[in-house]
Amino acid sequence: MQTFDPLSAAHCQGQDFAPSYWAATQLLPTANPAPDTSEHFDVAIIGGGFSGLLSAYYLATNYQQKVCVLEANQVGFGASARNAGFALPGSGRLGYPDYAKRWGMAVSRGIYDEFQGGVNRVRSLITEHNIACDAQPSGYLKVAHNAQAYANLQAAAQFISTNFGTDDSRLLHRDELEAEFMLNQHAHGAIRYENGFGLHPLKLLIGYREMAIQAGVTLFEHSLVNTVKHGQRHQLSVNDQTISADKLLYTGNAYNNKHSHPLIDNRYLPILSSIFVTRPLNEQELMQSGLKTHQVVMDTRRLKYYYRLLPDNRLLFGGRGAVFAKDQNKAKYLNHLKSALSACFPCLSGIDHDYYWHGYIAAALDDMPHVFFEDNVGYILGYCGSGVSFSSQAAYRLAQLAMDDTVPDLPLYQRPLPRIPFPQLRRFGQLGYYHLAQLQDHFS
Repeated sequence: MQTFDPLSAAHCQGQDFAPSYWAATQLLPTANPAPDTSEHFDVAIIGGGFSGLLSAYYLATNYQQKVCVLEANQVGFGASARNAGFALPGSGRLGYPDYAKRWGMAVSRGIYDEFQGGVNRVRSLITEHNIACDAQPSGYLKVAHNAQAYANLQAAAQFISTNFGTDDSRLLHRDELEAEFMLNQHAHGAIRYENGFGLHPLKLLIGYREMAIQAGVTLFEHSLVNTVKHGQRHQLSVNDQTISADKLLYTGNAYNNKHSHPLIDNRYLPILSSIFVTRPLNEQELMQSGLKTHQVVMDTRRLKYYYRLLPDNRLLFGGRGAVFAKDQNKAKYLNHLKSALSACFPCLSGIDHDYYWHGYIAAALDDMPHVFFEDNVGYILGYCGSGVSFSSQAAYRLAQLAMDDTVPDLPLYQRPLPRIPFPQLRRFGQLGYYHLAQLQDHFS
């Protein structure tokens, strides 16, 4: 497998597709052809993942725009088909008290509603369009890795209940967690949120692809945008053809080209995540691990682990991968994940895996996603691992911004991505953070 790095590679075209469980259990549809003539569109979108396809869908259906989506490989290459399939109301790396401290309680509540709305929108799209994506029962368990983390969970739940007037969470003492959900040896309790669920992300993506095409969106696959000339009409060079558009949207997230546009260049950090999927667990292993749920699980570490039982009782387990792309296939990173699994569930120590793959998420310097539009150019960036759900809400908002429609007055939609200082040193900064986070996770 190649060792692709968005910070050094000019683009992602021609890179390997992920050898994922998702790809093994869902065939890709026949790819749409690349453009063979020059054509003009109201809006051109670069990136055919969740964000790009849904932005195109909303522009076509809600605003009757003539839209094209340009995907450098084939729909199913990027992060939308490499993730764990967790539809969660994530808030980036910031908690709601952090948002309240920065911008006030009203803004914090607004951001909470937007992230909750992302999960609800995904669920509605699945239902409305009959997308068969193996959606699992609702429920999201956030497991405390130590006593202090459990106290922090309790405080976070109390903050939301007191200030937002909502109560969709349940605090679980360790004995309750063990009796009802799992025998995690590293758990000091958990909090269970109702609004979250697991799904098959590639099946969901293919569902979005069909939605966009049925809405009249033109999808070009194997269509690398080589150059862009910005002006009153954007001119995109694609496979020796010219695609022009009045408005241009970048939705490739961590898989954008190395040099895309000053609005996003050097403003995000692509971070590797790695996932493995075991063989199916047998009845004895299920009993010894106490795994009684297919709900999605994430722990409270700064360098988080996340896992869930899949419909066929395989266990998916993931976490942060290598810092440097050249190291991503080294055995120690898979072994690290397996050691973490064994620490949680000793009975699964040494279990065989059938699938192992990597993918990039994108993080912003201010630890939150950004949906921004300016001078007829827009983007979505910085999901930081919450893209399965928030991409739906972000795409809806980006379509509104592109059409000069009203969106909530929130920093998610009003502030551009901040620049990263000394961007050539991003990887070394990431390495330093990982070392610090490991120490903090161990002692606090």
